Amino acid sequence: MQTRKPGILALEDGTILRGHAFGAATNVVGEAVFNTSMTGYQEILTDPSYSGQIVTMTVPHIGNYGVHQDDEESDRVQASGLIIHELSPIVSNWRAQGSLPEYMEAHGIPGLSGVDTRALTKKLRTGGVLKACLSTDGLSDEDALARARAWEGLSGHDYVADVSCKKPYFFNEQGFASEPFTVEGTVLKPAGQDRPRFRIAALDFGSKRSIFRKLAYYGFDVHVFPANSPIETIQELKPQGIFLSNGPGDPAILKDIHQTVAKLIEHYPTFGICLGHQIISHALGAETYKLKFGHHGGNHPVKSLETGLVKITAQNHGYASTEEDLKQRGAEVTEINMTDNSVEGLRHKELPLFAVQYHPEAAPGPNDADPLFDDFYQLVAKHA
Repeated sequence: MQTRKPGILALEDGTILRGHAFGAATNVVGEAVFNTSMTGYQEILTDPSYSGQIVTMTVPHIGNYGVHQDDEESDRVQASGLIIHELSPIVSNWRAQGSLPEYMEAHGIPGLSGVDTRALTKKLRTGGVLKACLSTDGLSDEDALARARAWEGLSGHDYVADVSCKKPYFFNEQGFASEPFTVEGTVLKPAGQDRPRFRIAALDFGSKRSIFRKLAYYGFDVHVFPANSPIETIQELKPQGIFLSNGPGDPAILKDIHQTVAKLIEHYPTFGICLGHQIISHALGAETYKLKFGHHGGNHPVKSLETGLVKITAQNHGYASTEEDLKQRGAEVTEINMTDNSVEGLRHKELPLFAVQYHPEAAPGPNDADPLFDDFYQLVAKHA
């Protein structure tokens, strides 16, 4: 029987959690958060919104269905590390191309199993997110704790610059499949197949591939631009709409992007999600604030203030928009989170503009928010 290598997670409050190392043998620092999704660990790990974070999965058994290249949301693992309770000793899935430990080792990312993730989640939920150091390469408790406390944290660092694309591209230029995943043999007619297609500029703040797939599926030709693209470059495309993606980090420090978006929303129908929602808030002159422990998972209830209906959403963000600021700057709050009443959606009273704080592409997560892509299509069609 192979001996399992020990590892530790040191939290800035002095807590040391011990477990079994897997993945890469290395030492990383990051913000410790928890995710309540039941499945989708590969999509979560490769979501650029997790840049700078060490993710704890609340579901106790992880790794049983392995990994597959088509489930990657970006070209690499973006999370700094992974904390789980129990690592599956086998992979049992007809699609699997490898195991989770092999995948993480190949990407240079450490993991820790055998941790009381229930206790860790309760700590983060009660006290808020904590700076942490995950060591699978033999750091002492004292050294790991010192690294956790010395880390600068998410606020003040431009993580968007680290994960955004480096040059513009057309999403479908390589013939990438834009249809949702289905079992082989299932026929699914694309929603945008029999209607005009519209050209949109998508600003990549750390977008997931599934978002661009959904946009293409609903009838958009998706031209992706780096986050720091000057407005003149975007306007050369003559877009019929603007999409603002998800992404990591503190939205308040992205001053140049705020200014660019403030100009774009004056001229084009615009849809923003997650970080895009927060950037729109700043572009309108509103403020954002850091949530106690953020919203991370595929089971967050959101209530529409326009219809009274509740949808279950996939979320991954640590900041939120200030409701009163939005109302004073021409925006209506359209949706709220039912667990903490934070802002989950906005619509401008005069501009063709709306945004949501969650991930409507749901990868992983429920499909309740799918109609938002069609709402965006209808908004662009109205102003085309």
